Amino acid sequence: MIEASRFPGGSDVAGSEHVVVRDGVRLACRDWGGPGQPIVLLHGLAGHAGEWDVLARRLSSGYRVVAVDQRGHGASERHPLDVSRAAYVADVITVVDQLALRRPVLVGQSLGGHTAMLTASAHPGLVRALVLIEAGPGGPNPNGPVDIGGWLGSWPTPFPSREAAAAFLGGGPVGAGWAAGLEEREGGWWPRFDRDVMVRSLAENAQRSFLHEWGQVACPTLVVLAQYSFIRAQEADEMLRQRPATLAMSIPGTGHDLHLEQPEILYTALSSFLEGLA
Repeated sequence: MIEASRFPGGSDVAGSEHVVVRDGVRLACRDWGGPGQPIVLLHGLAGHAGEWDVLARRLSSGYRVVAVDQRGHGASERHPLDVSRAAYVADVITVVDQLALRRPVLVGQSLGGHTAMLTASAHPGLVRALVLIEAGPGGPNPNGPVDIGGWLGSWPTPFPSREAAAAFLGGGPVGAGWAAGLEEREGGWWPRFDRDVMVRSLAENAQRSFLHEWGQVACPTLVVLAQYSFIRAQEADEMLRQRPATLAMSIPGTGHDLHLEQPEILYTALSSFLEGLA
């Protein structure tokens, strides 16, 4: 089932919001329209579809661009019971099917990149190409969920203003990008996610590596890493060893949220990669 409406924003924001429903879970999608090859954008943990607005606006001149609020995030279902990796992948498949996005390019940052990778691995005929931004197969990290939960729990919510939130969350385009995902309600500005849902979403990633799934990806792939990357050098090396045809690049002076820090550089890299698929 699909519901549609205009999504909120200024005059420079064009497109529609679709709400796709799978097994009772509502998934909000920003559809920027555009001609040509479909592209699906997947944000990271505790993120939101609006993080992609600058990139999506540029890409939509030549591509059909859809950014998804993944389950537990943004305008999508806030408290889904199932936050398994399989559930996230099934959501992508449902969005692709219900919005008729034929053989899309999947672009994901951090946990969204992990979801994109698993989707491409499990459904090779569905995905035209894969772009991982600060994402990889990962490895066992039992302390990861606890560390992330502690960080999210340290947020002094509610924030008195979006500006205060942006300053706390790092300032600059990164802080602004995170703060844009907040909602105003009683007492101030609050996250549009539940901390415990975020922690549970990391449970499987904390237990094992997904190198096997990475090795099963058959489509053309671009990996974009930050200079100060969350991806360990050994992990990146192993990714290229397993799939030597993978294109890889690093953007100088950036951190984990490079899609917020340098969207224009990322747009140039993506455009070159996408043109090469023709």
